[in-house]
Amino acid sequence: MKTMTRGELAKRTGVSMATLRYYEDSGILPAPRRSSNGYRVYTEDYLVKVKFIKDAQSLGYSLKEIQDTLQLLSQEDIESEALKTLVRDRIEEIQLHIDNLQRMQTLLAGLLLTPEHDIHNYIESFRINKEDGNS
Repeated sequence: MKTMTRGELAKRTGVSMATLRYYEDSGILPAPRRSSNGYRVYTEDYLVKVKFIKDAQSLGYSLKEIQDTLQLLSQEDIESEALKTLVRDRIEEIQLHIDNLQRMQTLLAGLLLTPEHDIHNYIESFRINKEDGNS
């Protein structure tokens, strides 16, 4: 099996060496084995893991969620249905987020239709009135 250094892994994945070190230190990536001279030696499967991390981050997963998923995937008795369940759960979370954003969009669009006089009164309610002794 072909191995590589951290620098080579960084180049091949487009991730900085500091980021790889962070992933290892925080347990997101397993610690690689070391060669006789003490250098970290990465195998090809690290390419897959780092790509997974980057892809998952681009989909909005937190590093903690990614770490949990990688740990789940590394179990020998993992079934494909467990991964499908994770994906379904994420789809549901995304749909809830979309629904919330659409409600917010509707509310904001409605505010644009508010009469100018009402907007002015609303803004005025936030101003401190010096005549009332509030300063």
